[in-house]
Amino acid sequence: MAHAVAEFDQKEAWNGGQSPFRMSYGKVMMWFFLVSDALTFSGLLCAYGFARHKAMAEWPLAENVFTHFPFVEKHIPLAYVGLMTFILIMSSVTMVLAVEAGHRNDRKGVTTWLLLTIIGGLMFVGSQAWEWFHFIVGTEHGAARMLWDVDQGKYVQGTFHGANMVVNEYGVPQFANFFFFITGFHGFHVFSGVIINIIIFINVLAGTYERRGHYEMIEKVGLYWHFVDLVWVFVFTFFYLL
Repeated sequence: MAHAVAEFDQKEAWNGGQSPFRMSYGKVMMWFFLVSDALTFSGLLCAYGFARHKAMAEWPLAENVFTHFPFVEKHIPLAYVGLMTFILIMSSVTMVLAVEAGHRNDRKGVTTWLLLTIIGGLMFVGSQAWEWFHFIVGTEHGAARMLWDVDQGKYVQGTFHGANMVVNEYGVPQFANFFFFITGFHGFHVFSGVIINIIIFINVLAGTYERRGHYEMIEKVGLYWHFVDLVWVFVFTFFYLL
């Protein structure tokens, strides 16, 4: 009898069906992805820190570079970047409300808050494109830089406007390289999140999750969206403020 009980307990222990912390397979895999993605962003920010420390004397200050604001002629340091940050944080709030509505199986609430999250994400991506445009175009006066002349095969003095991956008017080329890569990589994440949210939104309208009896998919995509928002807080802090 004791042998039979022991055999039964062992079978139950290895039978599966109960994940750690009572999380579904989808949530566990999402957390695995987010942790690996966090390591990628950490590596990029650490590389940025080392590059900045090496060229500290020539490294431009973000508050002197990002001063444009739509329809305002006066230059306001980091005002537009601050607005972008506020928009993204508010989209995280609406995502929280969408997840909360999903826990209550409130289809109308999920639809409303998820739509606002999508709008916030699109506004952020559009704002980032606007910021990239002004960074690339540069200022009217430009700056004197040593440029590589292909015909002469040497560096020559010239006036350069804006920034690209080789030279920029604001300072050392590495500043533009890290700006394009880090903000572009994050912008790709936000754009991907918007596309995913749109797909989920269509499924909500179609009643897919209502028929399933739960809105767990909203919670999964919510984890991704909160991660994107959290990463931007670090990017904003290390790249723009410090």
